[in-house]
Amino acid sequence: MRRDVCFILNGEPVKASIEPHVTLLHMLREVFDLTGAKEGCGGGECGACTVLVNNKPMNACLILAVEADGLDILTVEGLSNGLELDELQQTFIDHAALQCGYCTPGMIMSAKALLMKNPTPTEDQVVKAISGNLCRCTGYKKIVEAVMDISNRNLGS
Repeated sequence: MRRDVCFILNGEPVKASIEPHVTLLHMLREVFDLTGAKEGCGGGECGACTVLVNNKPMNACLILAVEADGLDILTVEGLSNGLELDELQQTFIDHAALQCGYCTPGMIMSAKALLMKNPTPTEDQVVKAISGNLCRCTGYKKIVEAVMDISNRNLGS
């Protein structure tokens, strides 16, 4: 028995008819063709599926799609404006803060949530904010540098 779910997705009102057992991650990927969030562990341990739910980082693999009803969901695809990348996305590129790229969308979304709440975080705050995201390639140094670049720019503003 399908259920209608209405919510804001990347700034736009959307509606989907979905089975009650389907996760938000599956709905984003399969119904809306937004494949930035990845399924890594399926148990909320790796952060590859991180999206912002009402501006808070959440693991989309742990949320049922029907729970999205009435919420504001932001995915990594919603950060860019057409071909113009969000400042944080561009900074990840500029600092080579990615290798295989599998964890990158989740890292960006966790960092984005932090920067939305605190535009000038300390390095310790950045490390804590991305601590729920696992990366097996970069060692986190470049990721932290990329986020700190934004923090330092915001300090200078």
